[in-house]
Amino acid sequence: MKLRNKMVMSCFLFFILPFMIVGFFVVQQYRQSALDKAIEQSENTIERIKNRTSEVLNVSIGLSNRMTIDNDLKKIANAHYLNTIDVVDAYRDYDKFKVYLDFNPEVSKINLYVDNPTLLNNWEFYPLNAETKSAFWYESALKNAGLIGWYYYPTDSRHNANMLSLVRSIYFPETRTFGMLTIDVNTGYLNSILRQEDSEIVLADENGVIVSSNRPSMVGKKLDDTHFGYGMSRQEAGTREMVIEGRKSQVRIDRLSPEKSYNSLMIVTVSAIDEMVREANRISTVGLEIIGIAGILALLLIYFICTVMTNRLLKFSKQISKVSMGNFNTELTVDGNDEIGQISRQFNQMVGNVKELMEEVSRSHQETSELERKQSEIKLKMLASQINPHFLYNALESIRMKAHLRGEKEISQTVKTLGKLMRKNLELKGQPISLKEEIDIVRCYLEIQKFRHDERLDYKLDIAPEAENVSILPLLIQPIVENSVIHGLEKNVEGGKVTVTARLSQGGLRVTVEDDGIGISRPKLNAVQQSLKEQDADRIGLHNVQQRLLLTYGELSGLRIESEKQTGTKITFWIPVEE
Repeated sequence: MKLRNKMVMSCFLFFILPFMIVGFFVVQQYRQSALDKAIEQSENTIERIKNRTSEVLNVSIGLSNRMTIDNDLKKIANAHYLNTIDVVDAYRDYDKFKVYLDFNPEVSKINLYVDNPTLLNNWEFYPLNAETKSAFWYESALKNAGLIGWYYYPTDSRHNANMLSLVRSIYFPETRTFGMLTIDVNTGYLNSILRQEDSEIVLADENGVIVSSNRPSMVGKKLDDTHFGYGMSRQEAGTREMVIEGRKSQVRIDRLSPEKSYNSLMIVTVSAIDEMVREANRISTVGLEIIGIAGILALLLIYFICTVMTNRLLKFSKQISKVSMGNFNTELTVDGNDEIGQISRQFNQMVGNVKELMEEVSRSHQETSELERKQSEIKLKMLASQINPHFLYNALESIRMKAHLRGEKEISQTVKTLGKLMRKNLELKGQPISLKEEIDIVRCYLEIQKFRHDERLDYKLDIAPEAENVSILPLLIQPIVENSVIHGLEKNVEGGKVTVTARLSQGGLRVTVEDDGIGISRPKLNAVQQSLKEQDADRIGLHNVQQRLLLTYGELSGLRIESEKQTGTKITFWIPVEE
């Protein structure tokens, strides 16, 4: 596959394709967000309708509560009238029905049915007859004494504006009888509430009769006889998808149970799904079009750029082939100031340099011969440098034997210790050694220093037995001890003591070198700590130890220096221990 095709494929796979996938995802999220917003708006519509409908119905409920405790009403309903004049006078004195209707436009009519044959029918008070007693709404309300029922039932005294009635029984304790109170709701208010909504909405009683709708032609019909289809009145509350009048719609059924009611009203909302998702689909379509156009343009642009780039590289490749055949007089000319143009200029410079180098080949042979001669001399010096320490060690051993034979035991022991120290240094190969071996080197060094300073120097090696076999880099502790002796104790007239402590702690080996010498002032301590961080440091010993610790064991293993003037110095480091 050509480089151009590889670059185009790579750009498509790693740029355009992820961009399109992310774009599709974002578009779908926006679409889902718009759809969720439409569903939320539909739910808010239902909740708003339920609240406003409840407000209208609560007016009738409040009036029925007042009438159940109205003593004047009970007197009129249970009184035994001797003639018509008495009945008319009683009706004329009781005007609360009229007052209620004047102040509550949500109510259209108030009726009271009483089993009292002496009453007259004045379209407010009705003597109870056999037809009323057998009515379904009367029997249901009487069965649920004291509770409220909501029904649609047509009578001669009602008109189309009064399709929904509150039905409630009133108990008369004096006669131990019941009266039936009916309050007709002015459904014009309910219709005005529903007409404010765009979706088709109907309000039906428990028998499935539509009592209010934003489609006036449906009022008074049964749900099962409308375009909702048979069985709608028996559907449970919830949301379902149905085909209504040839359109796929979302049908939501809710139940409204007013206060103190033994039955409920059904609210049916029909929302065409294509209307709900119109905005979401528009967002999806526009987003996909934008993503598609952007993807095509990006692909064309990348193809053009890759074609131009590969053509220039092909020209470059031809010139390189000429050079590979030995033609160093060629010169590459590639237009542009970008990286390829820069490479072409560097290529021309490289070819010129190669020509110059070839001219210097002969001179390099002479220089090589001279270099080999000098390397031979260096090898001889290196061999001599290996012989000198052994010769010095042997000389020290002879001095020790002479001192021992002459009774100079202290000098003999010191020379022996110095020789031991030199031998151990010769044996070090840069590989890790045990802590015990490192402490032997420290002990030799301290013994030599103690010989020099006599009683002015004392030391203590406090090494935990379980830590003696831990492997560490060689010459980590000895330079720190040397620093304590030279800088901490030699300048102290009274001398001092050096203590080396080694313990296993927190999964590693913690080593502490502490002296009670002259200490370090705060400014100088800051300078020492700063020098440990620099590449070129004055304190070569400590700097060498610090760098070896950091490079081998990491940041946690650096030197920690604590010191105060005239109180001594404490240097600690910690290295991890492998299991």
